Amino acid sequence: MSVMSLTLVHAKYSIIETIRIPIAVIGTLVFPALAMLFFVVPQPSVSQDPLFATQAIISMSVFSVMVGSLFSFGLGIAENREKAWEPYLRTLPAPGMARVLAHILSTGTMAIISLIPLLAIGALFTAATVEPLRLVVGLLAVAVSSLPFMFLGMSIGYLLPMKAAIAVVQVTFFALAFGGGLFLPPVMFPDWLNTVSQFLPSRQARDFVIWVVQGGELHPMTWLGLLAWSAILLPVVLALVKRDEGRRYR
Repeated sequence: MSVMSLTLVHAKYSIIETIRIPIAVIGTLVFPALAMLFFVVPQPSVSQDPLFATQAIISMSVFSVMVGSLFSFGLGIAENREKAWEPYLRTLPAPGMARVLAHILSTGTMAIISLIPLLAIGALFTAATVEPLRLVVGLLAVAVSSLPFMFLGMSIGYLLPMKAAIAVVQVTFFALAFGGGLFLPPVMFPDWLNTVSQFLPSRQARDFVIWVVQGGELHPMTWLGLLAWSAILLPVVLALVKRDEGRRYR
């Protein structure tokens, strides 16, 4: 079988494994929707303004994918490293790349599913508007901008044991969410926080998706930052994977 075939098979059973735990699926669907209901819908100045409401939905979408990536990769990999099943998988005649790609595919699929109730709430209870084509392209932009969060989650998972990974992931996603303008729009930030925010991948992902959906000017820091975070974190992940293999399987 080719790497792609093995990836699809592994991703299929990873998704089935997740679905067999209903609370995991419910949490994935409910958490971003509740954030939308608590932070956006009750504010008429935001929810009833088409521009602000659309940007708020985009921010919550980036938040949802970011949280899913950090928790799924950070905690999932850390947990798997402590189980006996992971060493067995490494003995199978399948390349490690297939497992990594399958993890990315299954996590990305669940992340996209988590956006469905979020978009439904936005359509029903806010004045947000978007053209169908821009909506589709916006979803693709969310997927692309999630790469730094996936790589960051993988780094945490391969670097730390489970108990430490839980604390680091929680602190990381709160810092990125607030600092990246996902809960409060950056226009409300003081100058120093706005400057720092522009270097965070969460702010860059938010601005990138807003540009794709609503148009306007794209600051070079946005796309350069996303590329830089991905270029920095990917070698870190590969190095940590190699280190983990050297410590545990040689």
